Amino acid sequence: MQIGVPLLYQQGACAITKSVVSTNWKAYGLQQSTGALPVGPLTILVHMSSVWVPFTSESKEALAHYPEIIKEIKLALQEAGRKLQTYVHKKNRIKNQLERANLFEKYIPEVADSLERLTGENKEKIIEKFNEMIKKEEIQNQIHEMESLKGEIDEEYIDKSQKENYEEDDLEDQE
Repeated sequence: MQIGVPLLYQQGACAITKSVVSTNWKAYGLQQSTGALPVGPLTILVHMSSVWVPFTSESKEALAHYPEIIKEIKLALQEAGRKLQTYVHKKNRIKNQLERANLFEKYIPEVADSLERLTGENKEKIIEKFNEMIKKEEIQNQIHEMESLKGEIDEEYIDKSQKENYEEDDLEDQE
């Protein structure tokens, strides 16, 4: 009778884990405690392809800590981090633009009413000019661009009028 012993996975013994932990993820917009893995909506996948992969043991559960391997993995992680940082900052910038536009749009009727009394201009014309100024169409186009990068829309940043526009566009596309 032969009894199998389960292999124990040693996460900290791997060069990939060491590279991920030693990368400064705070610089890329993620939270990270000292000596810990980054925290956030992130999955890190590292693939090493070679005719000779230097594992720490016969169980092939961890890569050996060779300085060249750690350096190259860290450089690849930093490159991915820069792309992540660009995406996160762009997403936040678009979110802030949309919030400002929604806030401004909320007060357009009151401001237009006051301007009508002060200048004598037609209120509808003033509202039309303000709506042109906020450039909400451009912001919506940026959201569509982010959607194509991510594959989905963050529902919390889209107001009801935009949802209706999406539904109308979908109905038109189906016809």
